[in-house]
Amino acid sequence: MDRRLFCLSLTAAGLGSMLGSVGAFAQSFPSKLIRIISPYAAGGGPDVQLRQFGPKFSDAIGQTMVVENKVGAAGVLAGQYVAQAAPDGYTLLLGSNTHLLQKLLMPDLKFDPIAEFVPISNMTNLATVLVIRADSPYKRVEDLIAQLKANPDKFNYGSGGVGTSAHLAGATFVALAESRAVHIPLKGSVEITASLLRGDTEFAFPVASTGVPQVKGGKLRALAVTSRVRLSQLPDVPTLNEVMKNDLAIQESWFGIWAPAKTPPDVVKKIFDATAKALADPVLRQQFETAGGGAAPSESQEAFSAFVKSEYVKWGEIVKLSGAKAG
Repeated sequence: MDRRLFCLSLTAAGLGSMLGSVGAFAQSFPSKLIRIISPYAAGGGPDVQLRQFGPKFSDAIGQTMVVENKVGAAGVLAGQYVAQAAPDGYTLLLGSNTHLLQKLLMPDLKFDPIAEFVPISNMTNLATVLVIRADSPYKRVEDLIAQLKANPDKFNYGSGGVGTSAHLAGATFVALAESRAVHIPLKGSVEITASLLRGDTEFAFPVASTGVPQVKGGKLRALAVTSRVRLSQLPDVPTLNEVMKNDLAIQESWFGIWAPAKTPPDVVKKIFDATAKALADPVLRQQFETAGGGAAPSESQEAFSAFVKSEYVKWGEIVKLSGAKAG
């Protein structure tokens, strides 16, 4: 046989063997436990919803999924961990707009939320809620704005960290109010309520799944929500856009399933299909709704990927408006 033909034959055989191995791997997936990494503290709103989602996803995909918390650097620590994991579908990330924001706030960050991941499907959308202590003298958004303007830099607002939805919502609110306030980054979103109750901060924008139960429990008072329309759980609470008349006051966070880049397409499809089946469960949808969010599965993996890229542009505009800076 001609030497070139012989080499080509070997190359083709090797390629065929490799493709066969990939196909066999995809067919056997999942053959062991799947981990999904949560960047949020246990008990925080997105983490609670992820744990509600877990059993439904496990049933849908036919393998146990467990949630592991890796909190730090406003989600970047968890993101970096998953980005470096084997692209085999067994280590996933609860990815969100917060991961995009960290890169926008810190362009030199050694973390690329666009290039290092395959966005698989959205899971839920959540607005934030402008809250104060229940015994605060402020009854309306306008009352708080008046105090901010009269006392620039005298009020503190808390968040789970720089670039989180609570931080950006707070910074945007202060900018639209044409005033100044001090941002206090806390150890995690779960600390927001405690900070308000201690008096360390005067107002905050926790996600609805965290804020709504605290409002209904009588610990906090809701002044506004950042959703496009009023929340069914708080029908008497106006949207922030109703008060401030600026569409940039409309800010909804989203949380979805991401995998490391180069995860095989067949594996991605299996995870997408299981996610869609889990999010169609009426009990889970009611749990999400009760918590202040809603199940929001993507139409396709490609649609979610395009959405993530468009969100990167949108949140870039919000960062510019708010003047938010890392560190």
